[in-house]
Amino acid sequence: MSKPIKANWKNRLHEIIYEADTPAGKLFDVVLLIFILASIALVMLESVSSIDARYHKALYIGEWLVTILFSIEYIARIITVKKPKKYIFSFYGIIDFLSTIPMYLSFILAGSHALVALRALRLLRVFRILKLARYMGASNQLASAIKSSRAKISVFLFAVIIASIIFGTLMYLVEGEENGFTNIPKSVYWCIVTLTTVGFGDITPQTPFGQFLATLIMVLGYGIIAVPTGIVSAEYSKSLTKKDEENNGEPEKVQLNSQSCQNCLTTNHKDGAEYCYNCGHNLHIE
Repeated sequence: MSKPIKANWKNRLHEIIYEADTPAGKLFDVVLLIFILASIALVMLESVSSIDARYHKALYIGEWLVTILFSIEYIARIITVKKPKKYIFSFYGIIDFLSTIPMYLSFILAGSHALVALRALRLLRVFRILKLARYMGASNQLASAIKSSRAKISVFLFAVIIASIIFGTLMYLVEGEENGFTNIPKSVYWCIVTLTTVGFGDITPQTPFGQFLATLIMVLGYGIIAVPTGIVSAEYSKSLTKKDEENNGEPEKVQLNSQSCQNCLTTNHKDGAEYCYNCGHNLHIE
């Protein structure tokens, strides 16, 4: 049995900020998300000229309050980890910095405060509250299936590109500039849009033969949609079958939690784990 780490204010603060399995951690994340949404709402309201003209001072003060709060949170995240650079240069660390600095830059660069919309990316932390980490095994299997089928998908995409170039060139020859197909790249763009069943409608064939070609492309598009789905599904089914064989038919019952290592910030540890699986640091705080 490992000896728990003696808790000090940094340890307790780390547990609140970086973990969502404790009541305090859940409350912190919920409050943080509320302030993120409030900040985004402030930016949106400020972009409406009629609202900004009437409530500009209130919106400005509200945004500064949120910015100060996030600045304190950013500093707290840095001082509660043993390797600050690990957090500062991590994905969330960079997003936290970019979402906090714009208001300060507004003193130097006019209009830079609009970059606070980057805070929307911080909403990804909601997945910690929803405890989606326990489903990481399934997502890893899906990622593995996509990786295993990348060669087949690459060949499929190459075939789609070739078909788009051929049909696009034909549409350029058939329709011509008078019907909106002013050049081959634009005709290829139309073909890709039609082949993927998006159909913006900004360019439409006018001649009977052009409409016939468009019909073939649209029908072909429905068949093409099923190909990558089938490729990935086959690989995913294969990986599930292999995993069941390894577990003698028994499903994996490993529970993961949101506990974050104070040393390397690694998450998704097994319930009851005493040490970080990445760096070996003690996870327990008394």
